[in-house]
Amino acid sequence: MKRPTSRPVLLGMALALAASACGSSTATPTTAPTNAPAATVAPAAGGSAQFCTGTKITFFPGGTPGGSFETVVYNGAVAAAAAFGPTVSYQWSDWDPQKMITQFQQAVATKPDAIAVMGHPGDAAFDPLIKDATSQGILVTVMNTELQTAEATYGLGYTGAVLHDAGASLANEAIKRGGLKSGDEVFVWGLAAQAGRGDRTKGITDALTAAGLKVDYLEIDDATNKDPNAGVSTYTGFMAAHPNIKGIFIDHGNLTAAIPTFMKAANQAPGSLFASGFDMSPATVQGIQGGYINLVIDQQEFLQGFFGIEQLCLEKKYGFGGLFINTGAGFVDKTNIDAIAPLVTQQIR
Repeated sequence: MKRPTSRPVLLGMALALAASACGSSTATPTTAPTNAPAATVAPAAGGSAQFCTGTKITFFPGGTPGGSFETVVYNGAVAAAAAFGPTVSYQWSDWDPQKMITQFQQAVATKPDAIAVMGHPGDAAFDPLIKDATSQGILVTVMNTELQTAEATYGLGYTGAVLHDAGASLANEAIKRGGLKSGDEVFVWGLAAQAGRGDRTKGITDALTAAGLKVDYLEIDDATNKDPNAGVSTYTGFMAAHPNIKGIFIDHGNLTAAIPTFMKAANQAPGSLFASGFDMSPATVQGIQGGYINLVIDQQEFLQGFFGIEQLCLEKKYGFGGLFINTGAGFVDKTNIDAIAPLVTQQIR
């Protein structure tokens, strides 16, 4: 289901786009300091810029400390905490939906004011827990992967891409730019089995199938989902068994960053196939510049972290809620990578 994009003129919009030098934060990160920028803002209406001081938030960045995607989400949250003043604790979940569920239950037991959660486990697993949390007065917002039923039922906000649309857009753009045609064989490595999160993979395969391409699909296993290096043997084995692959679609930010590693291990030269994926990282920048990665969608994950915190603060202090913010952006390739690369180095993009 396509949702409208909310583009509110919020305090944090200027912050996210104009964030600069490092500063102090009341957040309580569970990892070593990162390059998350702090920002200078005018005072919020009716009070100081840190209008959210005294609010206790539990935040889910998604994967593992130091992961290329989740670190940028985390940096966005740290920047928002520095700007608005809440106390934030972070829960890393290894991209494991069951672990997200367990950690959410544990977070509710600590009685925070609010929780910003990734929606990977899906509505069926999450909705009863969200119902319990909201009944206790705990505010909840969703990031990265929608929980459409919970959002509609409890008026939750969402910050992230519209997943099926993003997947289909990547596939259609790759077909056009990569000269892929009906009958060509392509490889999709994704997470279609995950409720909610799998919508992006399905968007890719739906668009490719509609265009008449032969789709070879492989589900990302748990070990590779957590650590891309675990997928090297899987990739090389798959490619050896499918020598006619014309294009690859990797539905995972950290695995997209590892495309050069996968291709080198399989003795595939840059440009020997059209490689597409998601999200920016220093390794992805190098992959694009080196010709291994041809097309990436940047979903601006810094904003997912920033607006996740900001939305909860606005709801807690001013009663604003239910904001739907589509962070899905345009495409990145060799023609525009040099303009974006410095921000990727700073772990903002």
